[in-house]
Amino acid sequence: MSRVGKKPIAIPEKVNVSFKDRLITVKGSKGTLSRTIHDDVDLKLEANQIQVEIRDQDRKTRALQGLTRSLVNNMVTGVSSGFERVLEINGIGYRAEVKGQSLVLNLGFSNPVNFDLPDGVSASVDRNTIIKLTAIDKEKLGQTAASIRKLRPPEPYKGKGIKYAEERIIRKAGKTGTK
Repeated sequence: MSRVGKKPIAIPEKVNVSFKDRLITVKGSKGTLSRTIHDDVDLKLEANQIQVEIRDQDRKTRALQGLTRSLVNNMVTGVSSGFERVLEINGIGYRAEVKGQSLVLNLGFSNPVNFDLPDGVSASVDRNTIIKLTAIDKEKLGQTAASIRKLRPPEPYKGKGIKYAEERIIRKAGKTGTK
């Protein structure tokens, strides 16, 4: 049984939720998100909460219940308060700057890397090495952060590269002289 899927989703004030023809639309102060819901899952809108219900009790639909609840909860949280992801750049000469809707990264390559930010994701740079990404769509934000990290992942010997702020890099010892 999905424990996550059974919990109701609280709808804060100033957030409007509509569910029609398998499409849920959530409108809030930060923007609007919409998503189609799987056929085996139903949403029940009550006064100021959403309940996720399933049609059968087989394994797949119980898993879909928890997934759907998490996705809808992220939509409600995104339009009301938004999401933020912080990346850190480590390395001598490594830096970033925002130019319009693109991120210019100097990562030790011969030329700077221009990373175009997708629609709905905005970036700001602090002290040339800390990138703050903000968006209302958690899925798009995570994919963007992973794509930026993939440009120069952190290496275990010196820790150079792009890492998440909460990520801990396990360091390895270098070579030792054996004579």
